[in-house]
Amino acid sequence: MPQTQILSRNQKIVLDIIEKAKGPLKAYSILFNVQKKGINAPQQIYRALDKLIEMGKIHKIESKNAFVACRSSDCEISKATAFSICESCEMVDEISDAKLSKYLSGFNYRKGMKFKRFNLEFFGICKKCKKD
Repeated sequence: MPQTQILSRNQKIVLDIIEKAKGPLKAYSILFNVQKKGINAPQQIYRALDKLIEMGKIHKIESKNAFVACRSSDCEISKATAFSICESCEMVDEISDAKLSKYLSGFNYRKGMKFKRFNLEFFGICKKCKKD
């Protein structure tokens, strides 16, 4: 059973902004939104983001250099994430698939490299945009 993780003040503020966002947020957009709450330095944002990722509370969308809240209460492995990204509206959705998570957690590259984390991004057109 995972232990309860206590968030710092800055982590709570950053997580709240990310959870309320309608899409992925870049670090400087987060900084702009939290300056009135006393967070003024990019380093403060990056430290909070790094810790929230480590805790599995948020994920980084590498292709967008942006962050989203973990929406999957059954996130299989915090270091193995997969997302679907609409190429039209840029909607990002976390993929929660037990088979994919199991495959990734057991994946060994034939040349002997051990991977610390996975971040897969699948690009396509979402249902909403297909209809338009």
